[in-house]
Amino acid sequence: MDAVDAARALLSEADATNERRLLVLTGAREDCYRVADAVLDAVPVGVSDTALVGERDALACQQVEPNRASSLLGTTLSAVVYDAHDTLRPNSLGQVVGAVDGGGLLLLLAPDLDGWPNQRDGFDEGLAVPPFGVEDVSGRFRRRFVASLRAHTGIGIVSVGAVDGDDDAAGSRVVDDGLTNPAPRLVDSREPEDELPVPVDHEFPRETYEACRTADQVEAVHEFERLVTDRETDAGAEDQSERRALVVESDRGRGKSSAAGLAAGAAAADGLDVLVTAPNRRNAAEVFDRARELLTTLEAAGDHPDEDGHLVSAAGGAVRYEPPRVAADSAAEPDLLVVDEAAALSVRLLDETLAADRVAYASTVHGYEGAGRGFSVRFREHLDDSDHVVRECRLAEPIRYAAGDPVEVWSFDALGLDARPPVPEIVAGATPESVSYERIDGEDLLADPTLLRETFGLLVLAHYRTEPDDLARLLDAPNLTVRALTHRGHVVSVALLAREGDLDAGTAAGMYEGDRIRGNMIPDVLVSQVRDEAAAAPVGYRVVRIATHHAVRSSGLGSRLLDEVRDEFADEVDWLGVAYGATARLVRFWERNDYAVVHYSTTRNDVSGQYSVVMLDPCSAAGEAMADRHGDWFGRRVGGQLTDSLDDADPDEVRAALAACDGDLDLALSEHEWRMVAGAAYGTGLFDVDPTPFRDLVVKHLVDPDHAVDLTDRQERVLVERALQARDWSTVADDCGFHSPGQCMRALGDALVPLCDAYGGAVADEERERHG
Repeated sequence: MDAVDAARALLSEADATNERRLLVLTGAREDCYRVADAVLDAVPVGVSDTALVGERDALACQQVEPNRASSLLGTTLSAVVYDAHDTLRPNSLGQVVGAVDGGGLLLLLAPDLDGWPNQRDGFDEGLAVPPFGVEDVSGRFRRRFVASLRAHTGIGIVSVGAVDGDDDAAGSRVVDDGLTNPAPRLVDSREPEDELPVPVDHEFPRETYEACRTADQVEAVHEFERLVTDRETDAGAEDQSERRALVVESDRGRGKSSAAGLAAGAAAADGLDVLVTAPNRRNAAEVFDRARELLTTLEAAGDHPDEDGHLVSAAGGAVRYEPPRVAADSAAEPDLLVVDEAAALSVRLLDETLAADRVAYASTVHGYEGAGRGFSVRFREHLDDSDHVVRECRLAEPIRYAAGDPVEVWSFDALGLDARPPVPEIVAGATPESVSYERIDGEDLLADPTLLRETFGLLVLAHYRTEPDDLARLLDAPNLTVRALTHRGHVVSVALLAREGDLDAGTAAGMYEGDRIRGNMIPDVLVSQVRDEAAAAPVGYRVVRIATHHAVRSSGLGSRLLDEVRDEFADEVDWLGVAYGATARLVRFWERNDYAVVHYSTTRNDVSGQYSVVMLDPCSAAGEAMADRHGDWFGRRVGGQLTDSLDDADPDEVRAALAACDGDLDLALSEHEWRMVAGAAYGTGLFDVDPTPFRDLVVKHLVDPDHAVDLTDRQERVLVERALQARDWSTVADDCGFHSPGQCMRALGDALVPLCDAYGGAVADEERERHG
């Protein structure tokens, strides 16, 4: 048997079972291409149904650069060739796997498997962050990846070598035929039922349901219909004024986006305005494709889509796309908001979408586009506590291939897509006193699959978007290390730490001039943005992610873990730090653990919608000096930022960030400026005449570590919104719950009184006595 025979046998099984098969060709690149060409010539796969993902245009089919593999999302191909000789990029491979249809073949071209883990490629170069070199990258991910190829069924492995002669498949040796010898299927999942059941009480056009490919899709579309139409349910008559939400979850390839598209098209055909958002427009392509097809079937499409590619129906309805930040800001406007790939958005941004009266969330449970369980764990709590009536459905039946497809099983394992933390019952009794502190290195993770699954599963919880690339970083990146707390041998809290700094003068000078240095986030920010070239030299550990199992959250485990990290590293580094999308709760958590704010970003993250903060916990004299000067600089500049680029930041977030600043801020108001402020506090003076001294006083109060004055939360919010963020009186009054702008003005004056009493000195005393 040679490579062609192996491919034919694998495809025969794939065709008989509506599953996929994987054929690995290992050897020199040119030999692998020669044999791959012979395989594609010999098997019944059309050129238009085949794609090559690689750096070279070497086969008679469409070629896609590895960094553009995401362009295959939403497409269906019979064969995909992935050339991993130059780069094995986990994200790209996951996207490629998802494009292969049932009955199809994935060809992986790779170096000799025995030596492959010891080679370094383009992806490894990205893991070698300064001051580390590519030789410091471990290769553990590929050791595990090669082991998975050899262990899973449905994967043929063929070793190829150079040959003389005209037989393109000559010189190939089948190491493993990969055949599963499956029993015949009683039901062929490729053949739909003669007629899927259409709900008896449907209000969407019948064609909407006839376009569904599985019973799961029919149910999902029916749930969308319940979301947007007046109807009676089993529970009785629904109040149309009720706010409603729908959660549609599935693994990749189950048709949730198609169901959303069909529902969006049916709603638009009825004249409704449907706003669709996703991390980017490409992610929502399937929604628009299916909506467009349905509108065409219904002969309800308008004459032309608008210039942005939005779909407009003859009835005046629309299916339109907006980026997440824009969609969140306008969530209350459309008749229906559809959030596709919701798992890849931050909890904060998802919270803002709850302004919609009718909102649907389509979420991937295990996905190569990011599967942060912030959605399923954290946001679901917020959704359930909202005033929306929540319904949910789960799609289990694959659309493109049969359930139990061995290539899907392999890809979930190899790329960590099924990683998850321990079940809650195992760790429910964990306390700061019951846990053990563990130093976990890459070899520990490689040797213990359960430890790897639990550790990576918790890290998925810590971020709104965790991808297969992150698994490779966890195993291989020389600057990363893991620390964890375990309870009865199971991981309950985990911190991923990145070593940063320790950069030479030449590198620092390059950063100062605008060079981007991989893997050194905090030094990069402090050098390039805050213009402190000396910040590149001190060495520290940045807490990239920290997560505690949701069953024992808020029990002190995160703080215990940070205490242990500090005890371990305090004598080795100059600082510990963190950079993250700020919320008031998170800022207060880090402040309680002795981290101080030194920087506030001036732009929101496009996906999370959050402003980021940088916080430091110094460990040495050099770290103390760096933290002190940046704390002082932050305190002096933040007032100007809040009036300008941060004028839309959440006031409670601002209060928390300034309270967490350890800067030594001088309050140097002139006598005249004190009279302006004290006049507004005690008498008839006006804030609007000269807001600058008011701003300086409010910043001093919020940053003051001695907390000389205790104000109420509402008083501080008034001061932040009006004095720091320059919001107009009406807006501040509405935000802070005052009946009128005049009442809000008086409240600001009342809040200024104790500040003038505490900081104003003789001039303030004189003004107070003068106004009685």
